[in-house]
Amino acid sequence: MALAERPVPGRVYFFLVLTTFLWGGSFLFSKIGLREIPPLLFVFSRFTLATMIMLVLFARRLPALDRTILRRGAIVGAALGLTNITFVFGVRGTSISRAGVLNNLFVLFIPLIGKLIWKERVGRINLAGLALAGAGIWLLATSGGAGFNRGDLISTLCALFIAVHIITVSRVLADDDVYLVSLVQFATVALMSGVALLSCPAVPAAVSGAALFSVVYCAIFPTVVCFTLQNSFQRYVTPTRAGLVYTLDPVWSLLAGFLVLGERLLALEWLGCAMIFLAVLIPLLARYLMETRLMRRYCPHRLP
Repeated sequence: MALAERPVPGRVYFFLVLTTFLWGGSFLFSKIGLREIPPLLFVFSRFTLATMIMLVLFARRLPALDRTILRRGAIVGAALGLTNITFVFGVRGTSISRAGVLNNLFVLFIPLIGKLIWKERVGRINLAGLALAGAGIWLLATSGGAGFNRGDLISTLCALFIAVHIITVSRVLADDDVYLVSLVQFATVALMSGVALLSCPAVPAAVSGAALFSVVYCAIFPTVVCFTLQNSFQRYVTPTRAGLVYTLDPVWSLLAGFLVLGERLLALEWLGCAMIFLAVLIPLLARYLMETRLMRRYCPHRLP
């Protein structure tokens, strides 16, 4: 896109915030749908529908689908599949308030994975964030409420897979057609969940209108629409600024849990969630301030 066609910053941030709002809705509607639909069937239905929508919307691009896109899309799709399978089991086993906060730990897992695999420097601020997050998790575990239950553990594991997916995207994908890659990703998740579903004993599912709407919502908005918005607008901001916007995800899940599902947390649980949220936010703010100083010094014309 030419520089003259670059969208104004307000438009960029509006659509990125809208993306977090739609992602936040996936916690609420997944929780509602999982009351009646088994987790693996929910993931399979969501991504099968999303794949069909992508096929209809981007059928004209299919001639460009080659082995390279299939291979790369399948690799990142495998990471996305692990992310979404753990997501539904985590949401089913804990409150969406806690799941939203714990999923955001991916921001801290990314540098940790980089350190373990590629010997990249973690940094003191990230280490402090990990320590603060650990303290917040300890408060959740010892608060006297639900404790750190199985759903919390799976939601934390989901955050790890979110980090793996983000790293995989950045290291595997090149100048590929983002829509075809997304199509292959969605199809890979549908295939993974379908195989897992067939490997497990059949579980009866009674699908009400609310459950069906939950699947449709999650297929359209947090999947097709959010991937399109993210691919379209995130490139106009730095990863740090995008990360700061994406910390709104747990805010929406907390509000949805409180206002719609009537979820209530004890004082120590709120404190634990706040500590985890700050553990994610502080390293991002530190990187944002450093980026801003560097841009003012070397590229003042690029500041919004």
